[in-house]
Amino acid sequence: MQKILLLGAEAIAQGAIDGGMSGVYAYPGTPSTEITEYVQRDKLANELSIHSEWSSNEKTAMEAALGMSYAGKRAMVCMKHVGLNVAADAFVNSAITGVNGGLIVTVADDPSMHSSQNEQDSRFYGKFAMIPILEPSNQQEAYEMARKGFELSEKFKVPVLLRITTRLSHSRMGITRLDVIKQNENSLPGDPRQFVLLPSIARNRYKGLLNNQINFEIDSENSGFNNYTEGTNKKLGIIACGLALNYLNENYPNSDIPYPVLKIGQYPLPRKLVEKMFGECEEVLVLEEGAPVVEEMLKGYLQREKVKGRLDGTLPRDGELNPNLVASALGFEQDEAEKIPEIVSPRPPAMCVGCGHIDAYVALNEAVGTFGKGRVFADIGCYTLGALEPYNAINSCVDMGASITMAKGAADAGLIPAVAVIGDSTFTHSGMTGLLDAVAENSPITVLISDNFTTGMTGQQDSKALGKIEDICKGIGVAPDHIIVMNPTRKNHDDMVRVLKEEMAYKGVSVVIPRRQCVQTVKNKTLAAKLKELNLK
Repeated sequence: MQKILLLGAEAIAQGAIDGGMSGVYAYPGTPSTEITEYVQRDKLANELSIHSEWSSNEKTAMEAALGMSYAGKRAMVCMKHVGLNVAADAFVNSAITGVNGGLIVTVADDPSMHSSQNEQDSRFYGKFAMIPILEPSNQQEAYEMARKGFELSEKFKVPVLLRITTRLSHSRMGITRLDVIKQNENSLPGDPRQFVLLPSIARNRYKGLLNNQINFEIDSENSGFNNYTEGTNKKLGIIACGLALNYLNENYPNSDIPYPVLKIGQYPLPRKLVEKMFGECEEVLVLEEGAPVVEEMLKGYLQREKVKGRLDGTLPRDGELNPNLVASALGFEQDEAEKIPEIVSPRPPAMCVGCGHIDAYVALNEAVGTFGKGRVFADIGCYTLGALEPYNAINSCVDMGASITMAKGAADAGLIPAVAVIGDSTFTHSGMTGLLDAVAENSPITVLISDNFTTGMTGQQDSKALGKIEDICKGIGVAPDHIIVMNPTRKNHDDMVRVLKEEMAYKGVSVVIPRRQCVQTVKNKTLAAKLKELNLK
């Protein structure tokens, strides 16, 4: 086995390469930058055609990595701690969609703000998203966690957060490499609606994430990254998280620590090991880099038998509270007759009669059929309803702007052609940066910007894209010959299918704009005046 001298950031990159990674997506930010730079200059990574181009921002990086995961390949996304704020929308929702190929989110925190505007502990985000967290204590462990993180992600079908700090990222150690794992083949999700976060689907997937928490904890109990070292002096027990273990060892040069030590490298906390320490030690000292995340959790552990609520099952962990749930928590008996009656039968949402999105989807379905299903990535808006019967036209809806970047990531993974469907308002909200990423790499994707002149689903507010979409696309760099405006109507169906097929066969970025006014705005005189002024119809 080869041994090489690496920075912590470089060790993560090498571990990911050796772990079967097919792509790394990132926006540069100290102390995470060296991860992607290492992949970009690594000979083996180039031989394996591992994607390693920079993204426009952390959000587009997160979404593109999720798109590669959708296509079955292993991907890593890298950023610094404040970058996770930018990526939070996609990051939190990815815990609910889950993954197909393994996905590691590597975040480098910067305690003491060596090159940052705040101190922020990314473990809070991992705990909030309720996904496994890995925190290495040294560079060798960073290498092994990056390599094993893909396996952990695919085992539970969720992303895994790999959290490091400046000191580990920018210090060196000799690393022993393990065998290189072969990259995954392309594969589509077994559930075609896994990545479509319509409320009814999202609620079920959220319950699945909650039910998986016990499995995450059991895995932490058995993880080699967590271990308990016995000590002769039980007056004090020490919990050392990640890099903090080194600071403890430096105070005992011969590693002769008299106290029990619980090393934490994988979260959620291994409850049994924590209980063992509290059961035999008079006091517990928590050593952790960053915020007192574990310390606050342990103080909650101490009172767990006295406190009841959502954590112990007295109240359900998901959903809204209501008087009946509170009554049950108070121990009141409930009369069946007091339950709220179902007065109106539930009805699934549907697109309006006469909506232009309908005709666009009918044409898209026919065009996509030529290339195979499972390649249409959509976004948040009324057009998301294209996931439902009778259209079954889209395969994802993760967050605002994710359609273009997920299509790009899927294309990077070899799912070609890939199609993105996004609304005019969502495009200017957060789709433009994804289009910039695609143009920068000339990705073979077709983007449908369904333009209905308004922000339709939320009440027909003004769209910032009104009259500007073609110019924005040209300014970003889309070739003018591949920016095509269509009128989505039944009589234009054949032309739409022809154009879509041609653009999907094009080996680059193309934009098709199905343009037709939202039927809910036909009586809006203010909008009518704007459309006349802009010569739009």
